[in-house]
Amino acid sequence: MMLEVCSISCSYGRLPVLNEVSLRVDTESVGLFGPNGAGKTTLINTIVGMMRPSSGSVLWEGEPIEELQPHEICRRGIAMVPQDRELFPFMTVEENLDTGADYIESARRRKSSQRELVLDLFPALADRLRQPAGTLSGGQQRMVAIGRALMASPKLLILDEPSVGLQPSLVSEMFQRLSTMRGNVAILVTEQNVRATLRAVDRGYVLENGRIAFMESAENLGRNPHVIKSYLGL
Repeated sequence: MMLEVCSISCSYGRLPVLNEVSLRVDTESVGLFGPNGAGKTTLINTIVGMMRPSSGSVLWEGEPIEELQPHEICRRGIAMVPQDRELFPFMTVEENLDTGADYIESARRRKSSQRELVLDLFPALADRLRQPAGTLSGGQQRMVAIGRALMASPKLLILDEPSVGLQPSLVSEMFQRLSTMRGNVAILVTEQNVRATLRAVDRGYVLENGRIAFMESAENLGRNPHVIKSYLGL
């Protein structure tokens, strides 16, 4: 097992957010669904070391990592693309991509090959490498953010709401790209666009009120009456 979240509980002060949440990701693509306020981003922030759980543990390749700093977790092979992208707007696309590899020794050695992988995945960036990232469209900036994370040569790529702020046609393209990544890197994606995500992942979890309500294959979640009514609008 690559990632195993074991009975995690988290709070903001006295306000409980996660209550004994367990989740696992192996060499696969996994979706994490739920309404706003369900605790999806809190769970992701706990996995990558930006929050500390009040109880429970996070195991990466069998070893606990919940006490590690984010940069230490990244160096072990977990990369995250935050919801708001957080690019360096005045730096070029190429410079933004390279920052994903510059601080990880093993990734620096593979910088050229990883850049080729990113440009194969997002060919629209190939002609924009010298362009300031802040001048790109929202969809292109999302591509740069995902590409920068891939430059770290991660074993697990975590995406937090990748479709936020994108027009529907770009959302469709984004999830087509995610589908092509399956098998090359494990993926954990939090997303409210359940319909599109279910086409791009193998399994999914539904998080409601700080607890896991369902865990099913993508196919079965798409048939679940509660998911259909609450998240697919049918």
